[in-house]
Amino acid sequence: MKKKKIIKLNDSDLNFFKTLLVSFFLISFFSILPSSINFIKESFKSNEVVLNSSKQNFDEILDKQKKNKTLNNSIKGKLSWNIFEDIEVFGKNEENNDPQRLSASTIEELFKDNGYNLNKVKETKLVNIGNQLTRLPKELKNIESSKKRKNLFIQIVLPLIIEENLKIRFDRKKLFEILNKNNTTKLDKAWLNLKFKQYGINNNDLSKLKIRMDEIPVSLAIAQAAKETGWGSSRFAQEGNALFGQWTWSGDGIKPLGIEKGEKHKVARFKILKASVRAYQRNLNTHTSYKKFRIERAIQRDNDEKLDSLKLVNFLEKYAETGKEYTEILKKIINQNNLKDFDDVEILPTSLKMKNLI
Repeated sequence: MKKKKIIKLNDSDLNFFKTLLVSFFLISFFSILPSSINFIKESFKSNEVVLNSSKQNFDEILDKQKKNKTLNNSIKGKLSWNIFEDIEVFGKNEENNDPQRLSASTIEELFKDNGYNLNKVKETKLVNIGNQLTRLPKELKNIESSKKRKNLFIQIVLPLIIEENLKIRFDRKKLFEILNKNNTTKLDKAWLNLKFKQYGINNNDLSKLKIRMDEIPVSLAIAQAAKETGWGSSRFAQEGNALFGQWTWSGDGIKPLGIEKGEKHKVARFKILKASVRAYQRNLNTHTSYKKFRIERAIQRDNDEKLDSLKLVNFLEKYAETGKEYTEILKKIINQNNLKDFDDVEILPTSLKMKNLI
């Protein structure tokens, strides 16, 4: 039997082989390092969201390419702020034409011809949503009689608020119908996915959707609109249909006068008044700052109570920098102007089908 020859490497050959092996390893390692780092970053980074601590920030809608900032650790639940995509905000795919603006005298004549006055609304508990305007009249701020100015402002915003509440009510009714079904259809699932998106819910949590999808008391909405706009006289309301003073950091808002140096926020503007109402409702129904507001509202619902604006307003301290003082002012506006009289006002049905739905 022949013995196998064993070839021994001398020291110089061995060192060369070791050097070659180490070099190959280092080259391979550094070539895949950048892609590995990117993969790790993409795989393990947390969801990031931009929040405005008091009033909803619309930058995420108007500029999707802005870099997000990380939420404070104390805030639980991460929300997707594409919840305003269905709202007509200036700067989002619209033409540079202003919606029609009627004069105060013309509006008063139209309301008179239609038999629309607040005393009749309080008596019948019905309002015709056909009495809707897209913009506030310029002359509103020049009406010397505060009572007359307030009444006209309420007449303008009341149909808008009630109609948007009715839309939420219809959605809420549909939600409960789905929850009571044994089987969920494809159409039901598609509808739910849309509502999860609109209400900023990432984990398809039906219980959270039930709490968020609810109305804002009419008296509270009117009071906040009155406070934020000075009963319709503010520049933000007149120029940008902004009834609720929500902020933006994009270039599409209205810059406040006398803003402090370093402050870059603006007041978001809207194509029509109704869009401002819808954004306001979406804000209170989704923003982390108003979680306690929504919990109190859900408690009132569970106890079969009528939504009470004077109780709910206590949970809106974060809406304005003045906090508790702000909520007390809202209570005064509600009480002094008897705004709770409008909380049970319904839309005047224009058909038997609508009457049955309401």
